[in-house]
Amino acid sequence: MEEDKKILSEEDKNFQKLLDKDDLKIPQAGDTVKGIVVSASKAEVRLDIGGILVGVVRGPELYDEAEEYANLKPGDEIEATVIEEENENGELELSFRHAGQEKAWETLRKEFKGKGTVKVKIIDANKGGLLVRYCQIQGFLPVSQLAPENYPRVSGGDKSKILEKLKSFVGQEFEVTVMTLDEKEDKIIFSEKDVWSEKQKDTIAKYKVGTLVEGMITAVTDFGVFIGFGENMEGLIHISELAWQRIDSPADLFKVGDKIKAEVISVAGSKIFLSARRLIKDPWEEASAKYKTGQVVAGTILKVNPFGLFVKLDEEIHGLAHASQLSLAAGQKIGELFKPGEKGEFEIMSLEPKEHRLGLKLVHPVGDKLLSGVKGAGAKKEAAKDEGEKEKEVKEATGSKAKPAKEIKKKAANKEIKAKAEKKEIKKNKTK
Repeated sequence: MEEDKKILSEEDKNFQKLLDKDDLKIPQAGDTVKGIVVSASKAEVRLDIGGILVGVVRGPELYDEAEEYANLKPGDEIEATVIEEENENGELELSFRHAGQEKAWETLRKEFKGKGTVKVKIIDANKGGLLVRYCQIQGFLPVSQLAPENYPRVSGGDKSKILEKLKSFVGQEFEVTVMTLDEKEDKIIFSEKDVWSEKQKDTIAKYKVGTLVEGMITAVTDFGVFIGFGENMEGLIHISELAWQRIDSPADLFKVGDKIKAEVISVAGSKIFLSARRLIKDPWEEASAKYKTGQVVAGTILKVNPFGLFVKLDEEIHGLAHASQLSLAAGQKIGELFKPGEKGEFEIMSLEPKEHRLGLKLVHPVGDKLLSGVKGAGAKKEAAKDEGEKEKEVKEATGSKAKPAKEIKKKAANKEIKAKAEKKEIKKNKTK
């Protein structure tokens, strides 16, 4: 018994010596401590803290998002954060979550500064992009920062379909860079496009202005078509570069899967812009031989705008009849008078082939419409003829030798004046 007391007293002395050391610090709540794993299970992890204390990590504090916390085994050295200095068993209550989160912030700071990459998990989506998580830290991946293969190109820009496409990424992991890191505002913006651009920069460098490519249309939008070509490359042919004539909707001429040839006209970072029309002979080069200023031509209205009419003269040459060249009366509205598909006769007022411009003036009503001030070539003659017919009818009614209507009216007025004067004279004589 005395021997046991002696041993216990010896342990107390050793423990007291450890406590008396200047460098020994009793962990407080919020401190990060290092420990050796004694046991690890899905329920809890027990740590030996410096051979003096025992710490335990339980329940939600078992941070298993980071790989270093997911597969712990006895003997591993790991960091944890003190959340309670003494639990019901007299042990330190620890958390991997807090320590892990700080490690995650350190990694984000490092990669943001060094322009490195991290992997994030997609947890949700909205119309603007993807909500992502790095370890336990949430951030945002905007639509504009998605790699080309993940960018939601939907015909017509249907927002519900775009959201549906974005939602399909939930649960996936994307490799991204840190674009914006603001810890005070808790704002983190990631970019997948930057990672793609970095990987493709050597390939992109092969494409210069003037390079010809052939590919397949991968998406058709209101503003143009995207085509895939080369080594996982993609470029945009803007609507204005699809054809020489005016196009209302690319979907009228192209569909996904169509093969198309194009020329590189611009390279901006990872973006490659293409032109299909530059590989087609410019029809405006022969416009001067076909059309002349002052010429009256037949045209079909393609589109009605508040400022004028877009008119098709043939399949390749289109012109503009400005509102000022439609002889509209006050209060008349273009949209109420003209409709796409209607035909009319137009005079060519100006022709600039190099600028691809042709100005028109309406010279004949469209359909059955008669606009104020707008009459056909023989309209004035018809009006004069009608006036002549009326005069003829008057002559026939009053006799072939009848005086003109103005002279008849003048004589009638003179007779009336004379009669009044005679009455006045008779009245005067009676008075006398």
